[in-house]
Amino acid sequence: MTKVYFACSVRGGGDTSNYLALLETIKNAGGEILSEIFVNDAIQLGGSPLPEPEIYERDILMIQEADVVIAEVTNPSLGVGYELGYAENIGKPIMCLFDGDSGAKLSAMVRGNPTNIIVTYSEDAMPDEEVAEFLAYYDQSTENSSK
Repeated sequence: MTKVYFACSVRGGGDTSNYLALLETIKNAGGEILSEIFVNDAIQLGGSPLPEPEIYERDILMIQEADVVIAEVTNPSLGVGYELGYAENIGKPIMCLFDGDSGAKLSAMVRGNPTNIIVTYSEDAMPDEEVAEFLAYYDQSTENSSK
């Protein structure tokens, strides 16, 4: 099972119904979502009740533990941008999911990064197949590298 750090805008808002649907997409594809609890906090509480230094440490440790990072990048977020930069710096594969129906523009830094896999989705066309292929690829890579 591929360990996934799911990143999304927490304090900056975002479409929480999409976040929940994407969590289900990842789980249905066989992903183990390390960051699911903070996504639920974001939805229910508008953010984590933890002190900021603890949030930072927790998230960094989860990114380190993850096999891959999947980020919902429709709503601009400094935190998600920081997490993506950190994940790239330590060599984590990154998939960015962008809601094409949102009317938002995706950051040029995210779209222009050749190492990011960018997938545009909509409420009517969730990225089930793309996420499943991404997770399967890195699950196989993890298994093969341990032999």
